[in-house]
Amino acid sequence: MIPFELGLGGTGWLAAVIFAAAFIRGYSGFGYSAIVVAGSALVTNPLNLVAVVVLMECAMSLQSARAAGPHVDWRRVRFLLAGAAVGLPLGLWVLTGISDDAAKAAISGYVLLMCGVLLLGWRFRAEIRGRGNLAVGVASGLANAPGMGGLPVAAFFAAQPMPPAVFRATLIAYFPLLDLYSAPLYWFAGLVTMDTLWAGLIALPLTVAGNWLGGRHFFGTDPQDFRRFAILLLAGLAVLGLGKAIL
Repeated sequence: MIPFELGLGGTGWLAAVIFAAAFIRGYSGFGYSAIVVAGSALVTNPLNLVAVVVLMECAMSLQSARAAGPHVDWRRVRFLLAGAAVGLPLGLWVLTGISDDAAKAAISGYVLLMCGVLLLGWRFRAEIRGRGNLAVGVASGLANAPGMGGLPVAAFFAAQPMPPAVFRATLIAYFPLLDLYSAPLYWFAGLVTMDTLWAGLIALPLTVAGNWLGGRHFFGTDPQDFRRFAILLLAGLAVLGLGKAIL
């Protein structure tokens, strides 16, 4: 059974996007949800994939949990989750009340904005701790309405002098907790259907394999450099999605 009435071509495209996104996630620690949702906008309503990416993020976090554990900054995670608890319901209310094309345009525009922020490379002089993470959590919750709550956090962390291991591990710890909170809200918003379950079954082996391969770092490239490649890829998908929504 092919979910979301995609057809063979659309299913093949999404399978390739899911595998590539999982590889990038395994290598750099972020980007999976944003790449899958942005890529899906070229063949379907991207809101169809929101609950799917949440399930896959949980699977990948379990896959990486042992290696990430010692480096997680749990105080940051708590503040981020407190903010997301406020932002997510508001984001879902807005996003589910607009048309499909408007949702595609909003998602693509948001992705482009976040890619620009990440590529500009702005920096804080010191790490932002405590309540500064609360506001970023609100932004993350708003952005997680379309399943892309990781981008504001990744941009915020990248602007600080954080050790790469802490950057990656804290994101890995935050994602599944955010997703556990998000899942019932997606259900109430009508974003979980039988097609979601079918799509999840198709996506799971591709996601697990891609994440495992990415985590092996076969290319020998610094994860920071690979992250820049992921941002450029994401920006390209967002431009295509925005064009498709507008034209």
